Amino acid sequence: MTVSRRALFASAALLAAPRVLRAQAAIPPILFIHGNGDHAALWQTTLWRFESNGIPRDRLMAVNMPDPLSRDDDLVPQPNRSSTVEQTDRLANFVAELRARTGAPRVALVGNSRGGNPIRDFVVHRGGAPLVSHAVLCGTPNRGTSDWPESRNREFNGKGPFLTRLNGGATDVVPETDFLTIRSAWNDVYAQPRAIWSPTPDRPTGTDVDGPELRGATNLVLGDLDHRETAYHWRAFREQFRFIAGREPDHVAVVPEARPVLDGIVTQSAPTVTNRPVADAVVEVFRTDPATGARIGEALHRRTTGADGRWGPVTVANDWALEIVVAASGHTTTHVYRNAFPRSSDVVHLRPRALAAAERSAGGVVVLQRPRGYFGIPRDIVLLDGRQPATLRPGVAVAAAATVQLPAAELGRPVVGIFNTERIVARAWPAAEGRISVAELTW
Repeated sequence: MTVSRRALFASAALLAAPRVLRAQAAIPPILFIHGNGDHAALWQTTLWRFESNGIPRDRLMAVNMPDPLSRDDDLVPQPNRSSTVEQTDRLANFVAELRARTGAPRVALVGNSRGGNPIRDFVVHRGGAPLVSHAVLCGTPNRGTSDWPESRNREFNGKGPFLTRLNGGATDVVPETDFLTIRSAWNDVYAQPRAIWSPTPDRPTGTDVDGPELRGATNLVLGDLDHRETAYHWRAFREQFRFIAGREPDHVAVVPEARPVLDGIVTQSAPTVTNRPVADAVVEVFRTDPATGARIGEALHRRTTGADGRWGPVTVANDWALEIVVAASGHTTTHVYRNAFPRSSDVVHLRPRALAAAERSAGGVVVLQRPRGYFGIPRDIVLLDGRQPATLRPGVAVAAAATVQLPAAELGRPVVGIFNTERIVARAWPAAEGRISVAELTW
């Protein structure tokens, strides 16, 4: 029997289609919520991994909470900071937006750290359960970070009004929504019996390493992952995916695109960090030599932001190292060095980094920054300009950045940062001109 070429192509398409169709049918739209002081860009690699498993980008929504920092007192208004009520209200609006965009009756929610608090409040206490199929809380301090009386009204106080209300029932979950928590076995800086994150590191906190767990949820422990890695590490992605989809992902690594398109917004870092857009910021994008950090040619892209803060889009190749320069009034001009982007992203958000007072007298300053995790010694290899930064101490991972200062005579030379298998090269710019360099790790 002969088979036509058209039939062969149709058969091949039918064999290829089930993977994509299965992914779309099994997984509800997913909303990702960042932690305290953070922004949506931290979900970048997680979004890439979901996309690499056939989930359409328009069914994945990583959001910016406008004022990501919690208040010193949750009951007292504070400029550029948000209350628990505001966070839950904003989450409810984002859920409505994603449902309207996709037509889906229910969505899944994934939150890191503080991002888990409005998820719990919305689902369990604000009637959101019928709209939410899955709730995944990664490193969320569900029992608080401390129980100190002088900070009783803080959002993260285990004996404060917010967490007392959330934790007051016989169970922490509701039957309509499936709950998963992901925590570290010992390496979460904010789930410790002593306040190692504070100026009084030996003071008891009233919590412990199991503080992120919830009664009635599926509670998963992922070894030595740190506070952020419980959300953004590839191991955390695997657990998020199979909990929501009910199966293993086809890919854990990111599947690259040939010509990624990058975009994002410029947000405020002075006087307080927010996720509110900055207008009239000038953003330039240069291709760089990955071995030296030197610019290759003229700028690929230059744009002055409007009221929405958008600085893109720009199309690049998936093997181009980049330097992204952001200059905004009232902020330090920041030169962000990035390794190649394997896929497109519209959450390449730029938040200028300020020069600290002790850094202003240096010739130049280079910061090695890891947004999606912390540096753990001796768990990780961390080298900046040929040596392990002296500020990194063995034990629980507490730092996400390390800094080197260069004399003026050494400006312009390559400065190499190494984090395990990722290597990134930056160049220092004159601090006297109000400039700083950030070598931003991807993984």
